[in-house]
Amino acid sequence: MPLIYLPPTMAEWPFPRKINPYYEEVSAESANWFRSFDAFSPESQKAFDRCNFGLLAALSYPTCSKEHYRAACDLMNLFFVFDEYTDVADESDVRILADISMDALRNPSKPRPAEECIIGEITRQFWSRAIVFATPISRTRFEGSWDRFTTSVVEQAKDRANARCGHFRTIDEQFAIRRYTIGAEPCYALAELCIELPEDVLHHPTVDIVRRDITDIILLDNDLASYNKEQAADDDLHNLLTIGMREKGLDLDGALSWLALEHKIRVDRVLENWEAVKALKFSPEIDEALAYYLEHVMNWPRANDSWNFESGRYFGNDGLRVQRDRVVELLPKSIHMYMSLL
Repeated sequence: MPLIYLPPTMAEWPFPRKINPYYEEVSAESANWFRSFDAFSPESQKAFDRCNFGLLAALSYPTCSKEHYRAACDLMNLFFVFDEYTDVADESDVRILADISMDALRNPSKPRPAEECIIGEITRQFWSRAIVFATPISRTRFEGSWDRFTTSVVEQAKDRANARCGHFRTIDEQFAIRRYTIGAEPCYALAELCIELPEDVLHHPTVDIVRRDITDIILLDNDLASYNKEQAADDDLHNLLTIGMREKGLDLDGALSWLALEHKIRVDRVLENWEAVKALKFSPEIDEALAYYLEHVMNWPRANDSWNFESGRYFGNDGLRVQRDRVVELLPKSIHMYMSLL
């Protein structure tokens, strides 16, 4: 069976792995909360549990308070149930689910209709708990980021229909939408729930550049980790390795080298700009809030990469070995797996 060599994209990333001290306790609470909705069949729920989304939250928000970390766990579960329900739906059905989720977010005290998709109630309960400690400006920003995320998933559904007619996104076009569908923006917004950052600080040009490059690092590592199972299940339409091979006329090895180079360009640029970001000064209160926010943004690449291998989502029980050796067998096409969860 052919082998895939996964380039060590995070080898030069200087920020170490960290984990929230409330991981085991709060992750279990959030998982039990999510199971209470019966969103999946028993078999699918087991597959979902193996992905360990509480671990992703713990790695991504290592210094958050207990209540803040609980909101992060709930958000990860919401992300992936939304992804699961929309992954094979057509554009109109995804639009309905996006509207349901947004309405629940904007009206967290409004009871959801009994016949409505469970995504509405999951969203409502998540946000009802989170806004207890959210500042007004951070609440508004999170709602806007969630709107952009759900809208991008609608666009992704449109892309699936276009692909059946032979119309595909270019690399640049895929980067443009993937920066939203990856869900990074709501994750950054969640980090600032307990602080207040003025708009001109949050969107300082250098901060914007760093945040965009961090998002690209995350999505490139995600596509690297997920490619093998996606190609085996013929579900790699949105993967940049597949798009790179098609647009640039590369084989898989060539596409892997191209992805590694794109990743390195962004890592180098982030580290170059990081000193400039740290040197920004506004006021003691704003500087403290910005440092807290940036700590979480800069932590995301390591958190995401660690979770890719430590959870069972992409490599099953073989993740730590793959993380060490960087070699996996190329899976044959049309294998039988619960693709969207594993």
